[in-house]
Amino acid sequence: MTVVDAHHHVWDLSVRDQDWITGPELRALRRDFTMKELEPGARAAGVDRTVLVQTVTVPEETPEFLALADEHDLIAGVVGWTDLTRPGVAEELARLRELPGGRHLKGIRHQVQGEPDPEWLLRPDVRRGLAAVADAGLVYDLVVLPHQLPACARAAAELPGLTFVLDHLGKPPIASGALDPWASGLRALAALPNTVAKLSGLVTEADLASWTVEDLRPYADVALEAFGPDRLMYGSDWPVSTLAAPYGETLDITRRLIDPHDHTQILATTATRVYGL
Repeated sequence: MTVVDAHHHVWDLSVRDQDWITGPELRALRRDFTMKELEPGARAAGVDRTVLVQTVTVPEETPEFLALADEHDLIAGVVGWTDLTRPGVAEELARLRELPGGRHLKGIRHQVQGEPDPEWLLRPDVRRGLAAVADAGLVYDLVVLPHQLPACARAAAELPGLTFVLDHLGKPPIASGALDPWASGLRALAALPNTVAKLSGLVTEADLASWTVEDLRPYADVALEAFGPDRLMYGSDWPVSTLAAPYGETLDITRRLIDPHDHTQILATTATRVYGL
């Protein structure tokens, strides 16, 4: 069957630093991760298409990713970055689409998880930028922490014409075993029809050294109940996921967490539809 990995990254530290890679737990990520390394593992795992997602908030990265998608047919879509708070977002999105590989631009993302204001998404300048993303026919990926989920729900309610894609299920506290308030925040977001979520990044929210599939299951079950398979998609979160599991294992984990009848939907159909791959 076709498999879409709807969330992975690449970086070359000789091009620019990834300043978020700090501390001993992330030491293994302080090297280059390129398509040359990813592609064989993805093909071996049965992945046919991927979505390449931004890593840093600099304007140069998105054009590089678009050009990379032109070079590698495995990459079917790019989620890039632009400063939503600046005037002229619509013009910038149009410019990106005119660049080499611009047809691969499918969405925009910002590291909202690093914003000190829990309601950053609701700022008037940000809302204006999000409206421009919607007008451009793109989606918006949410990388947030559990306490920011209420603002995500309000933003989605205020912008019904924009599809919001929640990365990594909003980073639930798997290592602690707690469900609430994450679960209630996730359900409130899922109650809005213009929201989708990724079964991605779960292994790195668990205990890196001792996680089990059963540790992840309660969180996947909440997401399945809240969103349903037609609004869930698989993402490897490679290479961050390599802190806890090799590439192929993230796909195997997802298969074990979901009903076999939902494999096609979650592993391919949702991502294909939402990102227009």
